[in-house]
Amino acid sequence: MFLPKYPDNPTPPPAHTHTPADPMPARRSLPPVAVDRNTVVALIVGGVVLTALLAAVAVTAISVAIAAVVLRSMLRDHHRR
Repeated sequence: MFLPKYPDNPTPPPAHTHTPADPMPARRSLPPVAVDRNTVVALIVGGVVLTALLAAVAVTAISVAIAAVVLRSMLRDHHRR
C-alpha cells in the first residue's frame, strides 16, 4: 500500500555530460595591508576619546535626571504648604 512505484523502463543516463562554457574564475586575494605604528596609535587614541565622550554623556544624563527628581520633590513640597 505504501510502497513506492518504480517505472518499468528507467530512463538511461544522458550520453552527453554538460560542462560549463565559462568556468568560474579564481578569486583574487586582497592585497596586503601595511599597518604601521601610527595607525595603531591613532585607532587607540580615537577609541579612548570616543569612550570618554560616551562616559561624559552618560554622567551628564544621570546628573540631569537626579537634578530633575530633586527639583520635582522640592516643588511638590512647596505646593503642599
